[in-house]
Amino acid sequence: MIYKQYFSKIHELLNQVEEKEHENILKAAQLIEKSIREDGVLHVFGCGHSQMYAMELFYRAGGLVPVNAILPPALSLAPTAPFSTFAERQEGLAKVILDAENIKPQDIMLIVSTSGRNAVPIEMALEAKKRGLKVIALTSLEFSRSVSSRHKSNKKLYELADVVLDNHGVIGDAILEIPNVKSKFAPTSSVIGFAILQAIVSQVIELLSQNGFEPPIYVSSNLDNGDKINEKFIEKYRNRIKCL
Repeated sequence: MIYKQYFSKIHELLNQVEEKEHENILKAAQLIEKSIREDGVLHVFGCGHSQMYAMELFYRAGGLVPVNAILPPALSLAPTAPFSTFAERQEGLAKVILDAENIKPQDIMLIVSTSGRNAVPIEMALEAKKRGLKVIALTSLEFSRSVSSRHKSNKKLYELADVVLDNHGVIGDAILEIPNVKSKFAPTSSVIGFAILQAIVSQVIELLSQNGFEPPIYVSSNLDNGDKINEKFIEKYRNRIKCL
């Protein structure tokens, strides 16, 4: 059955990522850990489906508190998905988005784009670096190297990042095919990407603890004491994290 092939491919990719991305996962974790100890915030940005990565890390039970999800409506799949596709290709938009955020030089910017070719993610990296932030990119190197840039710089996201995390996805993201179906199907970027990001978060928490810093971690609001614990974190970071 084809679904078993999908599980098999995902297992293969997870093994590849664990083997080949461990150094970059550690580098990313070290940057974020240092930022948090210096009262910095991890800003997470993506367009369209890549907004899911910001949602995955933000306000997450068992996740880090100092995470700011940058979620401009123009780049959301709602109310109409084709508009987000149009918007992410527009030069000049990233600066407007970032100007609305509370950015400090000790912060970190994490940008997710599987193709890494569109103007907004590329300019977000450029704008973040102008403000003194380190930039972490989550992308597919195979995909990105197979396409041209849609930005006037002719750069792609991975060429601008301080740390590049490769999700090891294939060109076009979809990984399965069968004889009677013309198009490939079953993308891998979200499953693998979420695993990479949660692995980084786990490593950040261990590093913070090893350095004698109490990791700020959200607990489930459905636990009896969850709201009380989380309220203290929200009060501390409300002026730095827009969605709080």
